[in-house]
Amino acid sequence: MKKIAVFCGSSNGASNTYIDSAKKLGKELAKRNISLVYGGASVGVMGAVADAVLDQGGQVIGIMPSFLEQREISHKGLSELIVVDSMHERKAKMAELADGFIALPGGPGTLEEFFEIFTWTQLGLHQKPCGLLNINHYFDPLVELFNHMTKEQFLQEKYRTMALVDIEPNQLLEKFKKYEPPTIKTYINEKQI
Repeated sequence: MKKIAVFCGSSNGASNTYIDSAKKLGKELAKRNISLVYGGASVGVMGAVADAVLDQGGQVIGIMPSFLEQREISHKGLSELIVVDSMHERKAKMAELADGFIALPGGPGTLEEFFEIFTWTQLGLHQKPCGLLNINHYFDPLVELFNHMTKEQFLQEKYRTMALVDIEPNQLLEKFKKYEPPTIKTYINEKQI
């Protein structure tokens, strides 16, 4: 795995734990010689993970839509900053460059980015691992929702387990190494064939 895309917030969050854990992930990526692909901001959780990779001598590629370049305060110290025209282009470029995807705590935009790439995995558009770094148990309600979706038969178990979850960056990256993609989703009932 050479590049991992990280989806996360441009805010610091309510606890220092979010920033500290983002830095821990950044250090672990650099230690493993994995480049970071992310949204390109210098602030919040986004800035913390990027700074940690850069501080350890790692590579960081930021991808930012032009309309956000000033609002999110683009990071000036990146290995590369790619400015695109839209949020759709940002996500497409991140998906193209990355070998895997990790969501850190963030708001609706972070979840939207994660869910799109997670859905693409389910549909077989890529076979890259998707994970949640469950800092401060932030994603516990989402994990419970996945379990509820599975119980109510809106999400098959093989797709439920596709969302790799851990509270430690090192352990999550180890799960990425062992990841085996599920078979491609189909709506055809084998009994009908």
